[in-house]
Amino acid sequence: MKKLIIANWKMNPQTLTEAKQLFNSIKKGVKIFKNIEVIICLPFTQISNLKSKILNLKLGAQNCFWEKEGAFTGEISPMMLKNLGVKYVMIGHSERRRYLNETDEMNNKKTKAVLSAGLKVILCIGSAQKGKREKIEITRQLKKTLFEVKKSDLKNIIFVYEPVWAISATKGSAATSENAKQVALFIKKILSKLFNVLPKIKIIYGGSVNSNNVQGFIEKAKINGVLVGAASLDAKEFIQIAKKISFFV
Repeated sequence: MKKLIIANWKMNPQTLTEAKQLFNSIKKGVKIFKNIEVIICLPFTQISNLKSKILNLKLGAQNCFWEKEGAFTGEISPMMLKNLGVKYVMIGHSERRRYLNETDEMNNKKTKAVLSAGLKVILCIGSAQKGKREKIEITRQLKKTLFEVKKSDLKNIIFVYEPVWAISATKGSAATSENAKQVALFIKKILSKLFNVLPKIKIIYGGSVNSNNVQGFIEKAKINGVLVGAASLDAKEFIQIAKKISFFV
């Protein structure tokens, strides 16, 4: 199973010229790492202008709507994204839950719509709190978001452990590799209960990831990769993260 490094550019860069420069620099730098898969989740406005013919670099979107088409002003459907070459769609990021009040029920609809379109889901789960409360919230998110999702579709979902308390945009610091390991095991436990027999799944970590701490998450936490936010806007830093992940595959 290949290790994953997912870039979340969020609402950046501001111009297409900057986006092309960043994308091309990353594409040039990561193409030698054949043993990992790189996914760049772009703003909608950039997707049609950035293409990758490199096998280990795929395009992702940061969100979508749950309907195929219709009178839904301002929304983007999974099929629209698919027709632009997108392979992955991020669902449930903490910023969308926090600022746009997205619910588990909404993310359930989106997850099923993305899977039905033949795309893969990057499902973010996590809490602003640690300990018991975090486990309660993760359990709820998994149960409600995966309601009526087929067990056979789990192979097309990347689960991102996103501890909101550890994200720089709030006030924390990256979780420890031991914390990531324990929560990844907890996620597997919940999924095993929900789906009886658990197939191979991918669980990655996302929260203030950089080239200094990524080794711990890959080597010690033994997870399947990382979701990179701010550091993905620095091509050299992102390539360095990819290099370290590649070394431990």
